[in-house]
Amino acid sequence: MKIRVSILSLLTGVAASPIVFGAEQKTAPKPVVVASLSAAGSQGASERDVLMAKFYKVTEVKGPPGVDPQVGGLCPMPDGRMAVAFHRGEVAFYNPSKNEWSIFAEGLHEPLGLLNEPDGSLLVMQRPELTRLRDSKGTGKADTFETVWDGFGMTGNYHEFAFGPLRNAQGKLFVGLNLASSGDTVNEEVRGQWLPIGLERKEFYGDWKKNSKLAGRMYSRVPWRGWIMEVDPTSGKAKPYASGFRSPDGLGLDAEGNLVVSDNQGDWRGSSELHVVQKGGFYGHPASLPWREDWGKQLPLEVPLEKLNKLRTPAAVWFPHMSYANSPTQMVSIPKTPAWGAYGGQLLIGEMNVPKLLRVTTEKVKGVWQGACYPFIETAALKPGLHRLAFLGDKLWLGRTHLTWAGGENLGVVEPTGSVPLDALEINLTKTGFKVRFTSPLSASCNNKALWNIRSYTYAYHVEYGSPELEEAWITPTDVILTEDGRCAELIIGELRENFVYDFFFDKLYTAAGQTPLNIRAAYTLRKKF
Repeated sequence: MKIRVSILSLLTGVAASPIVFGAEQKTAPKPVVVASLSAAGSQGASERDVLMAKFYKVTEVKGPPGVDPQVGGLCPMPDGRMAVAFHRGEVAFYNPSKNEWSIFAEGLHEPLGLLNEPDGSLLVMQRPELTRLRDSKGTGKADTFETVWDGFGMTGNYHEFAFGPLRNAQGKLFVGLNLASSGDTVNEEVRGQWLPIGLERKEFYGDWKKNSKLAGRMYSRVPWRGWIMEVDPTSGKAKPYASGFRSPDGLGLDAEGNLVVSDNQGDWRGSSELHVVQKGGFYGHPASLPWREDWGKQLPLEVPLEKLNKLRTPAAVWFPHMSYANSPTQMVSIPKTPAWGAYGGQLLIGEMNVPKLLRVTTEKVKGVWQGACYPFIETAALKPGLHRLAFLGDKLWLGRTHLTWAGGENLGVVEPTGSVPLDALEINLTKTGFKVRFTSPLSASCNNKALWNIRSYTYAYHVEYGSPELEEAWITPTDVILTEDGRCAELIIGELRENFVYDFFFDKLYTAAGQTPLNIRAAYTLRKKF
């Protein structure tokens, strides 16, 4: 490993990065939110905000003066401070008890993740390297910048973001490397081996408008683009862990320590996805495959779909596009504390384009990961651009960004008020349908099957950008069985289809006291039946 004062940020200006992670250079879509009461027309947006405020308090923290307040990373510190990486190159500490900022480091290159170490140093994922920041003199300022790992390729393409680091229980680090985008070409000078498979290199410097179509919408021409990498924090040695990613902005661990990674809708992504990632797995985007030792020389764009389907592990959870998420971000595990109650241990994920947080639950059926996503907190007080999430005690901290896409800036803090809404808590598959647990007992009359509506559909796995919802069908359960305490409903479904979304509508349900659900939908991705 190398120790030096970093000058990487002086070599390539971060201001050149034109858009948000996973997006391409096109007009930002108008946010559409239809997985909530506000979009269903039951309430106006302001009424929805008032209702959300009964359950969740949201406050704002402004960034340090003179710093572009777009957040790339959050890391809670043992002493109660929050470490924050800002997109334009600063790392700072915020002391909530004193409402004070202190700048720890400057001049970094697009830092998009932070992780503290036992000795007080910070690991930061810059665009060109994983770096250790250390204050060796006790001045409160980083004075050594140590290269932990820079063994991945760079072409200068704007879309080559680097995410992480994440540390597992064994102390290993994980980072995610974006693919390059055909929205732009590459520099003449690149770092790392140039992959000879695909469009000839000289064509990258010719008529790019024409040649970009031959390169692939997203491409990996230097090492490990589209991969999750495992890094040893001591030796700096890295090895490939899993492939098939497009824009893995969110890396997290679930309550059991499983590695989970989010990816955004695009080519080979019918909708945005969450993956439970296993070593050696391939997760769908073929551009990264030539970096496998066993690959050979086949062009990824020419691999038959049948072969790709045999190689890939489908996403555990689809986030239905527009209705649930446009651009999901980082996952964190909700603390198992009284403040968060029954939600403890579930995953929470941010969203860039609209002010919304979602929950995620997963389960294994016959060895296959699958699960559900649930709108959780949706209020204008959150603001868009929810890029980074971290818990400091029972408070959820939000770091926002936008670049030139939909989003926001500064930090937000979310606290439960103590009141508990009626919500669908968890959906599990059964041999005959689904079991839905709620945070509060339903009225006994909710065993009326006419009150339950489910829409099923699927997405195409193909090279095109995104997918429409296909093979849609509306389902009414043949029977609804409520448990004695009213907190769980078993829905009997006539026929279940694998690789389909089951989109539940809860807008007709209520408690004995007349309380209706705070969030009226949840979507289960069924990969494997019992």
